[in-house]
Amino acid sequence: MDQTRLRGKRAIITGAGSGIGRAAAIRFAREGARVAAVDVNERGVKETVSLISGSEALALVADVTKEDQVERAVKDAVKAFGGLDIVISNAGIAMVGKDDRVDRIALEVWQRMLDVNHTGMFLTCKHGIRALLASGGGAVVCTTSPTGLYGIAPEQTAYSASKAGVYGLVRSMAAAYGKEMIRVNGVMPGYIKTALTSWVTEEHEREFSKMVPIGRAGVPEEIASVMAFLASDEASYVTGAVYVADGGWTAI
Repeated sequence: MDQTRLRGKRAIITGAGSGIGRAAAIRFAREGARVAAVDVNERGVKETVSLISGSEALALVADVTKEDQVERAVKDAVKAFGGLDIVISNAGIAMVGKDDRVDRIALEVWQRMLDVNHTGMFLTCKHGIRALLASGGGAVVCTTSPTGLYGIAPEQTAYSASKAGVYGLVRSMAAAYGKEMIRVNGVMPGYIKTALTSWVTEEHEREFSKMVPIGRAGVPEEIASVMAFLASDEASYVTGAVYVADGGWTAI
């Protein structure tokens, strides 16, 4: 691993209070980036920043469904770092036990899922990309899911639909901003062991592992590695892509 490939880069990462977002914040800082970690959970995001050493890091509290809060977080990051080069739009939720088939799902569950997982992505990218334009370019990475592309979660309809929307967002933004030196890509994690998947029982995990060619669940650091590549200059000719990191789950 190149410990310096993000040196001098200025990144903002949402959903950085735990899981993949936390792993990304730590990884980006380790590779030399200054990191603005954003989460609605103040305790979690401050803990993330406390785990970062050797690089400048900033803890910001914001609800990605609230445009004024997202705008303020981006402006605070720009003020602290003098601009932005990287936007990682990662914040998301799952509502297992409430999400369901279409005929059984409550409107408020559907709306909440879209508000966070889709509109939250839009708002993060809207204000993050404004900062990238002011800096002369940069990279955006959005987190999606296999459930947004394949019908593999029939009882998580709202989650699947919210993540499907990320595909259109990534490709539209890639087409719109390429000539302005902004690359936009997505990462598609499979089953990753985080707080978001804490509902999965050991029995279910064993059964799932049998369906995955690599034969195990992933960990947040493995997704952070893909994000670091996509955000780096090593991926200078990559835009409009969604990189799959699911242990081969969707390949079979």
